[in-house]
Amino acid sequence: MKQTSVILSIIALIFLCTSCSAKQEKPKVKPPVPVKVFKAVQKNVPVQVKAIGNVEAFTSVAIKSQVGGQIARLHFAEGSDVEKGALLISIDPEPFQATVSQFEATLAKDQAQAKFAREQVERYAGLLKEGIVTRDQYELLQSNADSLAATIAADRAAIKNAKIQLGYCSIRSPISGRTGTIALQPGNLVKANDLPIVTVNQITPIYTTFAIPEKLLDDVKLAMAGNELKIEAVIPNESGSKETGTISFLDNAVNPATGTIKLKGRFANKSKKLWPGQFTDVVMTLGSRKNAVVVPTNAIQTSQQGQFVYVVKTDNSVDMRQVTATISVGEDTVVEKGLAAGETVVVDGQLRLTPGAIVEAGEKQSVKGK
Repeated sequence: MKQTSVILSIIALIFLCTSCSAKQEKPKVKPPVPVKVFKAVQKNVPVQVKAIGNVEAFTSVAIKSQVGGQIARLHFAEGSDVEKGALLISIDPEPFQATVSQFEATLAKDQAQAKFAREQVERYAGLLKEGIVTRDQYELLQSNADSLAATIAADRAAIKNAKIQLGYCSIRSPISGRTGTIALQPGNLVKANDLPIVTVNQITPIYTTFAIPEKLLDDVKLAMAGNELKIEAVIPNESGSKETGTISFLDNAVNPATGTIKLKGRFANKSKKLWPGQFTDVVMTLGSRKNAVVVPTNAIQTSQQGQFVYVVKTDNSVDMRQVTATISVGEDTVVEKGLAAGETVVVDGQLRLTPGAIVEAGEKQSVKGK
């Protein structure tokens, strides 16, 4: 009897333990995943092309001496702004002034001889009529007078050339711009058309040169056909550095080695923020896409199947939706297919999500529409 009681107690205990285990094995309900969400909107989005540009001087002139001599004086400082026609450099003018004086003296001598020769021709013309002198004698004097007249013309040309050379002793700026490093100082000797003494760069206006893929060539030509194509240049990591200009040059051939084509943007650069040799971020606006569906860029995720977003449904569960994203403007991205305006997408916390998961969304925000 006692054995029977013990056996029944053991069976009851096993049944009780089994019941407790069954209760413990019930699945736990997962708590909602905290996420941040945004609501997709429709708005007009500018169609933009971004590239890296290099700033170039609008005009660059290497200032050289056109005559040989000694530098007498510099009339500017390194890195200073100069106006067109401003005197930059003086070459010692004394040797050239002496040459001008020498030619002027030669001219005076030849003019005196020419005057005497003309007077002789006039006298001999009367004597020739009277038969006192022969025609050969008269023609010899006439030839001498003509020769002296030609000599006077040559003397005047020599004086003009000497004065031009003297004028080259004063070197003036051919453009308005900014001077660079001075290569030669006063006292140095220079040769004609030798090394540049200084370089002047015109920086207002200024160019930014960049290249775009050839597949965008048709879009650029179409945009340029209507009116001026706007362009922006932004200096990286420098706030308030944006300059606005227009496309002024489209190269006449695609570079076959890189598959790109060269363009130039012209900027007024009144604030002189753009500087020759500088690299800038270039943004070219080709047009506008009307009523595009836009979401924040960080809502777009990528998997082996392509791009997708997590869409929050009315019951706070999420659906993994394949989408086709195209252009990005700032922090926004245009969704071409797979999403409609007004749908809510997850923008933060996607790593903890799976299809069907319940989410707890923070305060809903939306991309600003136009």
